[in-house]
Order: sequence, then C-alpha cells, then structure tokens
Amino acid sequence: TATRLNHMNRTDIFHPFEFGETEKKALDRDGHFFLPGILTSETCKQLTRSLARIQPLRESTDPQLRHHSGHAAEYDSYLTSLIAHPQMLELIHKVLGSDIRFDHCSTINRPPGHGGFGWHSHAYADDQPELGLVRIFFYVNGFSTDDAPLKVVPGSHHYRDPAIDGRTDQELRSGWLNGKKHPVTGKPLEIEILEAPKGTAILMWTHAAHAVNARKLDSPTRWTIVYGYRNPGVESPARNITTEFEQNPYPGTEQLVSLY
Repeated sequence: TATRLNHMNRTDIFHPFEFGETEKKALDRDGHFFLPGILTSETCKQLTRSLARIQPLRESTDPQLRHHSGHAAEYDSYLTSLIAHPQMLELIHKVLGSDIRFDHCSTINRPPGHGGFGWHSHAYADDQPELGLVRIFFYVNGFSTDDAPLKVVPGSHHYRDPAIDGRTDQELRSGWLNGKKHPVTGKPLEIEILEAPKGTAILMWTHAAHAVNARKLDSPTRWTIVYGYRNPGVESPARNITTEFEQNPYPGTEQLVSLY
C-alpha cells in the first residue's frame, strides 16, 4: 500500500460552487440537483482518458471484463482516487450527513447511436426514509436536450417506489405518473428534459424516476460516470464492490467500503 499512498488525489476536482441549506432543500424537494460546469478542465481531461481506456472492457464479450461497468473505479486508479476525494466527500456529507458508505461506481457512456434507456428508479431502504442513497453523475462533455439528455420527474422520489417503469414518456404518463402529485408543491408530476454544459455534475436520490434519450449517430460518445453513496443500515441492491477491493481498500476509502 505504500506505493498507493503516494497516489492520494489532492488536486481540486471541482470549481468553487454553492451547496448549502437552500441547495439541499431543492435536492430534497425535486429529487435531483444540478451543478453545471463544476468539473475542472483537468478533471474532464482525466475522466475522458480513463473512461475511453476502460470503454472497450465494457463492450467486450468476455463476461469477466463486461463485469467492469459496475465496478469502474476498481479498473482505473484515477477513477478510484475520486471515491474519497476531499471535495467529493465534503459534498456527499452535506447530502447524507456524517455516516456514509461508498456503494458503487459505474460507467454510463453513450456511444454514437446508443438507443437510450427507459424510465426506471432504484431500490434502497424503501420504507426507511431516514436512510438515503444518492448518486452523483459526472457528465464530462455534457449533453443537449435532443442528444442523449437525462430526463427526470421532479418529486417522484418522495414515493420511494423502486419499480417505476416506462419504455417511453407516453408509457410513463399513462402508467406510473397518471394522477400522481408532487407531495411538496401539490402540482401534478411532470417529465422534465435536462440540458448540461460540459463538466456538469448532477446529484440524484435513488428513488427518483429518470431515463435517457438516444444519442445521435453523428455525435461523439457522451462520457459519463456515476458514483453512489448511502447511509448504511440495510442491504443495498445497487452495491458493487468486489471482495478484493473491500479487503484491500484504496487509501482514504477504508471507512467507506463496508456494507454496514
């Protein structure tokens, strides 16, 4: 581990940004919070390099290698170095409080022509609202509303339903969304299509409904990675940490990798 200790990443990954009580309230009200352009250009460069390097593993037909997409940080030391990066943990503590665990790190790159992904939500402590699981998405080169955009339903996370489902917007509207209101604002729940400048981070509670539209054929790959963190207390279906990584944790992650 001595050699690995030298690799603890202290370089700023974020430009200065606001995340105080007001921003936390907005995250809790809507289920997601937008941090446009906060990744430094150096972070974007490093992330692009790492994501491009491991993308062939994801596309491999070898099951041993395919398995990497949900364990991305274990395949690349730069990605690993972000798990317990001081700026990352400072932000995650503001969202989750003092008791946190790292849950997973997945690549969600969208190559040219990628078909997108239907509406879904994720499970965690569905009947224990005091336990949260939050994801932070890094959209390295961003996205426009008509090119692999992220779609959300502000307020959907309040239902803590892990089984939100819909292949299309229409299917979601006539199905799960039908008649549902935002518990805080009282307004009908609605689909929102986001747009992100390059270097954007988005925080999202695990029960929030989300989907992604297709990537254009003549667009470059949308480089994206997501890190998940949670309050420990129950089993986590999303958790993706190999035994090797848990037993030989990267410097700084020792307190973060256990299940409980």
